[in-house]
Amino acid sequence: MAVGLSGEIDPDPVAGVRLGSAPLGVRSDPRDDLTIIELAAGSRAAAVFTRNAFCAAPVIVAREHLGRQAPRYLLINAGNANAGTGSRGLADARSCCQAVAERGACSADAVLPFSTGVIGESMPMTRFPEAIDSAIGDLDENGWAAAARAIMTTDTVPKCISRHFEVAGHTLTVTGIVKGSGMIRPDMATMLAFVATDAAVEQSLLEDCLVRATQQSFNRITVDGDTSTNDACVLMASGAGGAPSIDDPSSDGARALCGAVSEVCTWLAQSIVRDAEGASKFITIAVREGRDEQECLQLAYAVAHSPLVMTAMYASDANWGRILAVVGRAGLEDLNIAAVRIHLGDVCIVADGERAADYTEERGQGAMAVDEITVTIGLGRGAAEAAVWTSDLSHEYVTINAEYRT
Repeated sequence: MAVGLSGEIDPDPVAGVRLGSAPLGVRSDPRDDLTIIELAAGSRAAAVFTRNAFCAAPVIVAREHLGRQAPRYLLINAGNANAGTGSRGLADARSCCQAVAERGACSADAVLPFSTGVIGESMPMTRFPEAIDSAIGDLDENGWAAAARAIMTTDTVPKCISRHFEVAGHTLTVTGIVKGSGMIRPDMATMLAFVATDAAVEQSLLEDCLVRATQQSFNRITVDGDTSTNDACVLMASGAGGAPSIDDPSSDGARALCGAVSEVCTWLAQSIVRDAEGASKFITIAVREGRDEQECLQLAYAVAHSPLVMTAMYASDANWGRILAVVGRAGLEDLNIAAVRIHLGDVCIVADGERAADYTEERGQGAMAVDEITVTIGLGRGAAEAAVWTSDLSHEYVTINAEYRT
């Protein structure tokens, strides 16, 4: 069960945005696995994508289309990644966009495609026309919850949240959905995330808001260290909320918008870790007193990606020597081990480069026997800090991924 997530969602609609979902039939279980998001005319969008060299066909096409004009529709399918599919995959992604464009009375360039699922398999193109028709017929501003479920793969619960902010006396909304559970170490955003607001936002400000939000949210999570071929995060602004356009980055409106977007992205990013494949614990790795943020992140990810540390977390085994060993091998230059301090929760396990004088196994076990654990590492060599969110490594993670295609 997802750590700290109930699976109950009640998202608020975003004026100017409608969503429809339908069964495409890619998944073995009968459920909706295709979603269309419709944006009102005049909407703007910004997106960040995976940096994986083997990026999927829909990533390539979405980048191309977004560079040509503002989107009117987003097409998302789950179960098939359309990655590692060569020229045929590109042709299929473009064909799907054309099918939506014909039904939505827009150009194919106004459609952005997104896919997630198994890599290396061709898309079931004959099924798309009927599914697209059905999803378009289902378009509704209250379609967020259904869409959150339709984009899931190995996720156990849908992930969706809304936040509100004020601009010139108008209450505006930010609502977002995300899917992701395994193959998580984003190098831009996450598996697939879609966030929308009814604010009117100048394009460059929208882009900057998204980049800053993802840097501090989706780019701070990891489950297994694997960056997907399909990662994408889109921020859409319909402008249908009735408030004046947000054009000045230094304005109160811009700060309110970016604050709400960051809050939504952070919650969505953490929900991926909470619902990580086989996860039983939500873990924060916080590194402080570093020379710069980069070395703090370098160490935090080194700890988060250690199978020895994460299996100990799963077993609630306070084997603190494993953490100490990672700190030593993380590649930090001129590390003064005598200055290093490590805490599990509020329990100091290492001080002055060795086991803390008042540490006991009983206190360590108590700090590990909870669902949410914070590991804090003080380097004693600067003022920089950074945190990464991750999960434990369980038997179930191996089972899920060993049987993913069976």
